Amino acid sequence: MVMPTVVSDRMGTIDFIDYTNNHVFSKCQTDSLNTVNNGSLKHDDYLHGLANGKLVAKQMIGDALRQRVESIDSEFCEPGDEDTFFVADLGEVYRQHLRWKLNLPRVKPFYAVKCHPDERLLQLLAALGTGFDCASKAEIEQVLRMGVDPSRIIYAQPCKTNSYLRYVAQQGVRQMTFDNADELRKIARLYPDAELFLRILTDDSSSLCRFSMKFGASLDSTDGLLGLARQLGLNVVGVSFHVGSGASDPTAFLKAVQDAHVVFQQAAAYGYNLKTLDVGGGFCSDDTFEQMANVLRAALDEYFPAHTGVNLIAEPGRYYASSAFTLACNIIARRTIQDGSAVSVSDSSSMSDDGSVNNGDARYMVYVNDGLYGNFSSIMFDHQHPVAKILRAGGRTMYNSVAAHESSAEDAIEYSIWGPTCDGIDRITESIRFREILDVGDWLYFEDMGAYTKCSATTFNGFSNEHDVIYVCSEPGAMALLGL
Repeated sequence: MVMPTVVSDRMGTIDFIDYTNNHVFSKCQTDSLNTVNNGSLKHDDYLHGLANGKLVAKQMIGDALRQRVESIDSEFCEPGDEDTFFVADLGEVYRQHLRWKLNLPRVKPFYAVKCHPDERLLQLLAALGTGFDCASKAEIEQVLRMGVDPSRIIYAQPCKTNSYLRYVAQQGVRQMTFDNADELRKIARLYPDAELFLRILTDDSSSLCRFSMKFGASLDSTDGLLGLARQLGLNVVGVSFHVGSGASDPTAFLKAVQDAHVVFQQAAAYGYNLKTLDVGGGFCSDDTFEQMANVLRAALDEYFPAHTGVNLIAEPGRYYASSAFTLACNIIARRTIQDGSAVSVSDSSSMSDDGSVNNGDARYMVYVNDGLYGNFSSIMFDHQHPVAKILRAGGRTMYNSVAAHESSAEDAIEYSIWGPTCDGIDRITESIRFREILDVGDWLYFEDMGAYTKCSATTFNGFSNEHDVIYVCSEPGAMALLGL
């Protein structure tokens, strides 16, 4: 069974227009696009629009999930029909961009493609005017194919492959980073016309994923690197840093901006007039963003005020992608545990007259068709803790209801949730309690599954890493930008 991709910015009966590649979009009237790039966005307007958008988004995501899972009967469906799938709300990406412009109006985002190279996501960000942080030839090719100008790409990879350097030189992608003398000599040999950003070391000890052990020049070495760049006749145009993916300490931004200011002064002594500061990534989509942005904005205003003419860019990834994607998984098997042991079908004391297991003190292991080697790779690689919610159980769809959520009630049933592979580490959730009894054929959903999930999924044990994405759009402005 092949499911269409749906984008809609209104509820109710959907009037479909058929497009190529099995993509189906709803025909609707869209509101005029809010101006987000001229500084006219007001805080109260944003909050009002945010509240409305979130309500519409929940309804649209719920409708998309419901339509999909209620059409599947695990007892009779074709192989693969019950595979895991995503619902992506492009409207959430749009709202995140408004939020960015409100809190960091001077900083232009260059989306970190590695976080989630979803084609629709990239198309919307390109239409919103963002740049793109790319780390490989494939990522650069993907962005260029969308018609993005090479000047909107930064090759933010301090250890570049020789052939990739020759490729970006041919494509006119000039901006790139470096952090050591050997890389400078490589660039001087293969792409002397590049526009270089010196990546400096930062304190990323509070981040989910640390980069300082691998990348970044210490302040003890930056003066020497700038001197070598001048000796080689290279064009250093800016400084970059990265406080680590999923940063949690706002002061890391303050210290990094202070260090960058020192390097700007060092560069001036060598005759360089640096024009750009790249503040990297580390931004989360949760409530910590405003706190981080406040500290960063104040630091930038102090050390790189607007009148200096320094361009400010950043490399957010999870900030845009994480909350836009919801993942639905099918329960493919269940194991009943009672008093620490699996319940045998021959144990008549635990069986009801109809052959089902009595609840009592039973606990369950449920196995879903996705796991740590698939879209839950974020548990291992990104230190995430996805929270399961019940999408459908006992013939009822429960999305966004009280019954869908984890329960603290004394009589709630305990579950552990496991992936489909034959590896014992493939566990998603050690323990969670629901009021509902889950069984084979039921569905779970996981929110905030857009960052470092599908992009790092594998095919271990022969399970697919290609999963359907159903697109919805809860913001008319995003629809207008995409011309839908």
